Amino acid sequence: MTEDEILAEFREAEALLEGHFILSSGLRSARYLQCARVLMDPKRASRLAEALAAKIDSSVRDSIQVVVSPAMGGVIIGHEMGRALGKEAMFLERPDGVFHFRRGFALEPGAKVLMVEDIVTTGLSSREAIKAVNDAGGEVVGEVSLIDRGGGHTLGVPYWALMKLEIPTYEADALPPELAAIPAIKPGSRAA
Repeated sequence: MTEDEILAEFREAEALLEGHFILSSGLRSARYLQCARVLMDPKRASRLAEALAAKIDSSVRDSIQVVVSPAMGGVIIGHEMGRALGKEAMFLERPDGVFHFRRGFALEPGAKVLMVEDIVTTGLSSREAIKAVNDAGGEVVGEVSLIDRGGGHTLGVPYWALMKLEIPTYEADALPPELAAIPAIKPGSRAA
């Protein structure tokens, strides 16, 4: 898929929003990608996952044994990546603020894991999820996301995104005047 085709999928799903948004990281942005909307159409989700799976280097793709994603945002695309790769997909949750496997999910010791996110901005959630996989005895061999927001992140594993979309982010006390004039909303699933 080309970048124009990817953005067309987001626009068609009304998933590219404009306003004043508080991101999961606590940073502020004038644009927000609502991946839940773009993924609510199973055919679209499947197309995006197939395109994302094609980006993974074959040496990594061939080593993947299981797909893991952090809840909430990564659950749907993680499931679709599992389908695209023909691998089981499970997810991590953080009921106490720290990622854990629940619901009977468990990794075989040394399992080679592909971490799947919807959007990566700072990489904090990804690093926390990777640590949870390592703590559970798995080994993350790579990570993928639909969108890399260009947060200058370092994940410590090979990383591929379907698309890089640099959207400026701001600290709450350093907003440009046009953004400060708009009431902020928190559209994601995690408290800032």
